[in-house]
Amino acid sequence: MVRPVASGGFTLIELMIVVAIVAVLAAVGIPAYNAYVMRGYMHGAQDALVEQANEVQKYAQDNEKYPTSCPSPVTATNFTITCSSTTSTSYTITATGTGPAAGFIFTLDDQGSRKTLGAAPGWTANANCWTRDQEGDCAVQ
Repeated sequence: MVRPVASGGFTLIELMIVVAIVAVLAAVGIPAYNAYVMRGYMHGAQDALVEQANEVQKYAQDNEKYPTSCPSPVTATNFTITCSSTTSTSYTITATGTGPAAGFIFTLDDQGSRKTLGAAPGWTANANCWTRDQEGDCAVQ
C-alpha cells in the first residue's frame, strides 16, 4: 500500500494572495501613518508658537515694547521659529517648515490671530486658522 506524501509548504497562489493583501494594507497604512507623523510635527510647531508668544509678552512686560527678534530660542522638530516686530506695539511669530514639513508656514501675531500661510503638497492651507489636517480644517484654539 502506497501512502500519499503530505505537502509541507505553501502553494504559489497562496503566497501571491498574502503578498496582495500586504500590498493593499501598505498602500492604505503608509500614507495614513505619514499624515499622522506630519500632524505631530505641526502640533509641535503650533505649541512652539504659543510658547514663543509667551516669551515675547514677558519681554514686552519688562521693556514696554515688543522685541525685534525672538527673546529666547524655542525649537520645534522640522520647523524654524522666527519673530519680527514692525512696530513697538505689534509682532508676528512664524514657524516655517523644513525637511519633511517643508511648505508649511504658520503664524501667530500680537492680536492672537493664527494663520496657515502655506501647506505642503497634498495639504490645504487655511488663512483663518492653523490647519490640523490635510483638508485644511481648523485646529482647536
